[in-house]
Formats: sequence, C-alpha cells, structure tokens
Amino acid sequence: MLTLGPLAFAAPWILVALAALPVLIWLLRVVPPAPRRVAFPAIRLLYGLKPRDETSATTPWWLILLRVLLAALIILALAHPLLNPRAPLVGGGPLVLTIDDGWAAARDWPQRQQAAEELLDQAERAGRPVLLLTTAPSSAGLPDRLSPLRAGEARSLVQALQPKPWATDRAALATWLRSQELPASAESFWLSDGLGGEGTDALAETLQRLGALTVMTTPPSTVPQLAFPPESEIDGLIASLARADDRGALDSAVRAVAADGRILAREAIRFEDGENRAEARIVLPSELRNEIARLEIEDQATAGGVALIDERWRRRPVGLVSQTSFSASQPLLSELHYLDQALSPFSEVRRGPLETLLARELAVILLPDSGTLSTAEQDTLSRWVADGGVLLRFAGPILAAAEPSEQALIPVPLRQGGRLLGGALSWSQPARLAAFPPESPFAGLAIPPEVTVQRQVLAQPALDLAERSWATLEDGTPLVTAAREGDGWVVLVHTTANPDWSNLPLSGLFVQMLQRIVALSQGIRGGRGEQPLPPVETLDGYGRLVTPPNSAQALPPSAGPGDTPIRPGPSLPPGFYGTDQARVAVNLAPAITEFQPLGALPSGVAVTGYQQGEEVDLRPALFTGALLLLLADLLISMLLRGLVPSAGRATGRAAMLLLAFGLAAAVPATVQAQQGDDSFARAASLSTRLAYVRTGDRQLDTASEAGLAGLTRMLERRTAVEPGPPMGVDLERDELMFFPLLYWPVGTSQQPLSPAAIARVNSYIKTGGTILFDTRDQGEVGFGGATPGIERLRVLARGLDVPPLEPVPPEHVLTKAFYLMDSFPGRWTGGTVWVERADTARDDEVSSIIIGGHDWAAAWAMDEGGRPMFPVVPGGEVQREWSYRFGVNLVMYALTGNYKADQVHIPSILERLGQ
Repeated sequence: MLTLGPLAFAAPWILVALAALPVLIWLLRVVPPAPRRVAFPAIRLLYGLKPRDETSATTPWWLILLRVLLAALIILALAHPLLNPRAPLVGGGPLVLTIDDGWAAARDWPQRQQAAEELLDQAERAGRPVLLLTTAPSSAGLPDRLSPLRAGEARSLVQALQPKPWATDRAALATWLRSQELPASAESFWLSDGLGGEGTDALAETLQRLGALTVMTTPPSTVPQLAFPPESEIDGLIASLARADDRGALDSAVRAVAADGRILAREAIRFEDGENRAEARIVLPSELRNEIARLEIEDQATAGGVALIDERWRRRPVGLVSQTSFSASQPLLSELHYLDQALSPFSEVRRGPLETLLARELAVILLPDSGTLSTAEQDTLSRWVADGGVLLRFAGPILAAAEPSEQALIPVPLRQGGRLLGGALSWSQPARLAAFPPESPFAGLAIPPEVTVQRQVLAQPALDLAERSWATLEDGTPLVTAAREGDGWVVLVHTTANPDWSNLPLSGLFVQMLQRIVALSQGIRGGRGEQPLPPVETLDGYGRLVTPPNSAQALPPSAGPGDTPIRPGPSLPPGFYGTDQARVAVNLAPAITEFQPLGALPSGVAVTGYQQGEEVDLRPALFTGALLLLLADLLISMLLRGLVPSAGRATGRAAMLLLAFGLAAAVPATVQAQQGDDSFARAASLSTRLAYVRTGDRQLDTASEAGLAGLTRMLERRTAVEPGPPMGVDLERDELMFFPLLYWPVGTSQQPLSPAAIARVNSYIKTGGTILFDTRDQGEVGFGGATPGIERLRVLARGLDVPPLEPVPPEHVLTKAFYLMDSFPGRWTGGTVWVERADTARDDEVSSIIIGGHDWAAAWAMDEGGRPMFPVVPGGEVQREWSYRFGVNLVMYALTGNYKADQVHIPSILERLGQ
C-alpha cells in the first residue's frame, strides 16, 4: 500500500500506467476525428475551384484533454485509492476477529458489522486469512478445530451474524482458544459490547498471546440498560431498570406494551449520579393493567431491555378455607357466602380445606372465623406467607375467645373478648369508620355513612399499632391491621365477614377493600403443572417475539419464581413458555449477575472506539466520473460528425463542459428548480388530502400526522374516498384552500398568529373550509370552564371570525354522515363537541368550526405496521372503533355537506319500498 498523507492506494503498481498518458496525447493529436458527412449537389464542386495545398485536420485540444482525463480517472480508480486509510495490519499471520454477539451488542449492531467488514477489507487487500470468533454461546457449540477463512467467506458470515438474546461466555471461549494451535504472528481485533465481567481478562490475555490486540468498544454511558420484571403494588406496577455505569445523571423511559403492540403507558425514569438502579410507578386501571404483555426500555432494542409479563401479574386465585360445601351451608348466615360474592367479579375463587387449597398455587388465602388452626397448619401457612402469600383473616366469636397462646398468624396481639356496641348495656352507639390513613392500601376509598360496626375484637395497645392499622373506627380503635411476614402479608379484619358484627359486608366498600388486598398479592404463574412447558414465543437479540428456534427446549416444571433464576441460553432463550392461554415468562435480566462497564484491560492492549477516522473508498466516485466523461465524449463525437444535425460546434462544446464538469451538480439543481415554490400547491392539489396545523411541538406534530394517516387508512378501507397522505401546514406561509378539513391540535408552545396568518385562516373559513380544533383536554369541554386547552385556544383564536357555537344537536349531520352515532369519543370521552349554530351556518350548512377536547389524533394514530400508538381510556378498543367512525363521519361531512339532511327523496323511497 502506498500512503500519501490522508490518501493511500491499495494497488499502487497500477499508477505506472500514468506514464503512458503522454503517448496517449500524441496518438490523439495524430489521429484526426472522423470526417463529417455533408449532403450537397455535386455541381457545387465546380464553383470557386482554386488549387491549394490541403493539411490534415487534428483532434481539438479540449477533446484531447477530455479523453486524457478519462484515462487518468480509470487508472486512478483501478489503483484503489483510499481516503483516511486504516493503519495496515501488523505481522504476517491471520487476522483474528472476535465479536461480542450477546444481547448487549444489539443496540449498535450495524456499527459493529461495519467495523468488522472494514477489517475484513484490510485482510483481503493484504491477502491475510481470517479467524472469526463469537463470544455468545450457540446451539452448535464450539467446534473441535478452528479453521482459517478467506476474507470473502468471513464477510458472508459477518453479514449473516445476528445478536443473540442471552449473555456472552468469554471464559468458555478463552478456555477453548487455549486448546487450539494458533500462529503467534496474528493480529487480533475484539469488537466488544462495552460490558465487563467474568472471563474478560482471560479472553484478552489469550488473544494477546497471538499478537497485537486492539479492543474496539463503546463509551460506558451508551451501554444498554436492563429491564427487570416489575413488582406488583396495589395501584400499579413498579418498573425497575439498571445501568452498567453509575457516573452522571441519565434520563430514560419505560413503556408498557400490550400483546398487539399498543402502548398502554409511558413513564420517564431518571438515574441520578452515583445510582445504577432506578424505578418508576406505572399506574393504570385494572382493565388496562391486565393487558400489559411487556415492559420495554424506550429506544433500546435489546433482549435485556424487555421484561415480559405473564399471568403472575394478572391472575389472582383466592382460596376460601372451608370444611363444607356451599350446599351444606346456609348462604345468608355463612361468612363464605359474602366473601365469595364479593371476590367473584375480579378473582378466581377456590374453596376447600387448607391442605387441598395449598396443593395448587394461590395468591391470597381467606380464613374466616370458623375454627382454630392446628400446629401443622400454622407452620404450613407461615411458610406460605413468607414465600409471598397474603393471608386475610376475619375475627369472630372463636378468635375473640382464644387465649393469647392460641392467637397464631395475626398481625397484632388481641385482647381476650370483644367489644359490643349498641346493646342494652352499651356505653355508645354503633361506631362508624374513620377516614383511611394516606399510607393505607384503602386510601382514597369513599366511606358510606351507613356503614357501622356493632362489635369488634380489640387489639392490645402497642407503640407500632398505628403503623399497622390500615383502617380504624372514629374512636381510633383498629378495624383492619396488617404486618409484613417475609415476602408476604398477614391481614386481620377485626370484625366478621358476615353481618353479625357489622353491616360492612353488605356494602360496596367491602368489595373495594377486598379488591385492594387481592391486588397487593403477587399472583401466580399459569399452566405450570407437572409437565415441561414448551416454548410458545421467544425473544431475538433485538427484543422482538419470534417463532422459537429449533434448539429451544421445554421449560422444566420446577423452574420459576422462588427458584434459582434461569440462565437463558441457546436451549432456553428468553420468552414465553407454556400454552397460548397460560404462559410463563422467562426474562433475561434476573440471570445477569454481573452488569458493569468494561474495565481496565491487561497492559499492552490498545482500546479504541468504533468511530475512528472513517476509511473512504474513492473507487465509486472515480468510476462514476469516468462514466460521465465517457458519455460526454460520445455525445461530442456525435456532434462533430453531424449525427445530431440540430446542434452546431458551439453547442457541442457547451454540452461537453456541462457533462464533464457540471452534470453531478446540474441534476439536483434541476430537481430543485422543478420543485420550486409551487411544490406545496402541486402536492396538495393532485389528490384529496387531510391536513393538520404544525404547532412547533415535535411530539404533538408527529402524533397529528400519525393520527391523520391512520384515519386515511380507514377511509380507504371503508369508503369510496381515496385520500393521499396527510400534510402538515404552516399557517404563516402555506395556502389552506386545497384542504377540505384542517385538524388543529391546541399546543402549549404554539405562538399567536400574525395578521397575515389570521387573514389566511379567515379566508379559509369563509370559502368553505372546516377546522377541527382539538384542545386535547380529558373530560368535559365547556366554554364556561378554564381548562388549559380552552384558555390556550382563546389566545390562538383572537382575530378569527368564529361564528356562534352550540353543542352538536341530536339530529346533526355529524351523527349520521356515514355511521349512526350519538357521541364522538377519541382518546378520551365524556366531553362536549361544539359546532356552528344552525341559524348562522353558511350556504352548504356545513359548520366551519368544530371544537372538542377528546384528542382524536391520538386515538386514530397508527405506526407503520398498522398498530395503535396510544392507549384509549376508559373504553379500550371499542372506544377506538367509535373514534374511527367519528373520523369517517367528519370527513364525509366536510366533503359532502348536508346531503344526509336532505329529506326530499324520502317520500319516493318509502313509496318504492311499499311496492
């Protein structure tokens, strides 16, 4: 390789051909151009005949220069010039290329592939063999012998290589390498994923024995993060993330995603300086919470950045301890009847003896005051609670009469006997419940005034009694107490579960309290049984669920929570196991025991980044220039020979200059000239398009565009309208007359309109356009209120000719333009939609202004795969379908006017139907 500063030639011997250019110049000057053929009558030869000496014509100098330049470009291109070339490989042995292809490499995988291909190009130019190594285990295992490859073969393998959804095993690779016979004159490059850990130093030392070692890595701050399975809380999930480097503050975000790809929630997470763990609370209604299929870290497509959610976070089986069947008990007198009725709507209720119930997994056990526990049963329950179960007990006559030594598995010591209120000798009236403490799981629940307690079991006074009290009476005596036991809870209700001591079991508050306690539990896995669980879907290296590979085996029945974390690998990749109806999630993060950035390596190891002085191959540019000059030469030759009669010699020279020196610049200039200032008008007028107002808020504008794109898809599927892609408009400079409907989301960052923009919008309103103002306020939208969206709309609408408005009447065309509907939900619902008052509407009776606050664009928004981008609450997908219907009605209303309100043809239709 010949190096000249930042320029190098991989095949410098071809430059010898430049010495032949003077000979080429001489040949071109001696050989004249082909004669030009001119048609004329032969008699013209007799006119002006003068004897004289003729000289041979020569090739013009500028044509000679063109052809010499063409030959020089070809020679330079064949010499393989390189700009900013890499340092040549050292030694004379093979290139040892080691690539980290575990989960952490997925985030910047194209960058690693590009670096590997550049190193292989160097090996190919130097004629060096390649030894290709990967650090993540594969299903085929390590070969018996490592064979060298040609650079081209290694390039094909690198291009087909993909990151794996499990961690690397550098220690195993280092051990295997020591058993191989490798040359000592090799040069090694290790494309690291930026993580350290077990086997890192051993692998570096082993590679260093083969020759010079260079480790290419990423900065510690760019190493991917880990997403751990969440913890269940009463009102949501606690998402936990980890990062390898704790230096500096770092902002991240986690998203809750449904099985169909819908984003149900997004929460920001911040790592403070010195912290490598961070948490975020995801609060969702129970209906949406049960739809969560995965938590994923935003902008980090790795298997470690995904936490799969299975039935453990959804199913809440509840066991009612009973020695009798339902038919054997008197329903209205039995505590089990009231508990079963209260729990059935939101839990899977099982009933039977304690031994039978514990034979299957349970989330909560309810123990009414129906008998005492044996010592064996107490020990069994204690272990079950310590492993994460929730035991809910109810007081009654049996517990009130129990001796202190018999009061096992209760959160607080009890007094012997109970307190009776409202009796003949009572000293007070039946007591009401006090407001729930803020730290109680029942905080925020409304207490009906008719709920009273006639009798309760009192707790012994203690310093921590207030801390353990979740509910109290107005006089301060505890009604519900709880204590943490291991990973579980023991909860005691100091009254009965039937109306004997209180009317609480007859109220809706009782159901809400039980629901909060059940939500406190951890849930169970589904489909565990005693059989191995086959893989259903597994993660690839990028964190996507795919069909399980052939190497994937079944999950052992004993694996799961409480056991040693499963170490994912080729035979057990992370993913879902079991059946489609009952899945068990295997996640990668719990098995990562070492998560730290790449530390100091052995002395003598060179450490560089992936972004070095990028090597640029100049061959494509030179060959392209040679091709352009060849085309120019062909055109000039045709002009000089008269094969293009309409152009003369001057035209030929001008064409040569254009093609030889300005063709590359002329093409984009021509394209730009064709687009010009009328590009917006032509794009908007060639097809019917929906438009949205650009607010300056990038996220809001992206959501608006995606929303109108989703609505456009629905129009194409369901109606005869074939609109083009939606367009964004700038009210300050773009013409609005091309669009029948303008969606205007009210953004907080949008500035008030200039007089020119106000005039443009007023003209649009007067000439038939319809504007949908979306304040995006959840809930009721009324002009007497002071929501932020309405206040901002008032500022933006100053100067606009807004007509008098009214709520959409029941018979308005919007309710029947395509679908019959009486409400207009979007992402939110429940608000009022306003239209122009009927007596002031324009000639086509189409309202020029429509105002609402349901965030319709978010409900319509779809990604490239056609999946919804934002959750819709509270109605879910049914509400989203109605929002699409409103969008269709809205577009039909804007396009066709009041044709649905025309009643002229109804008598004729009725008459024909009668025939």
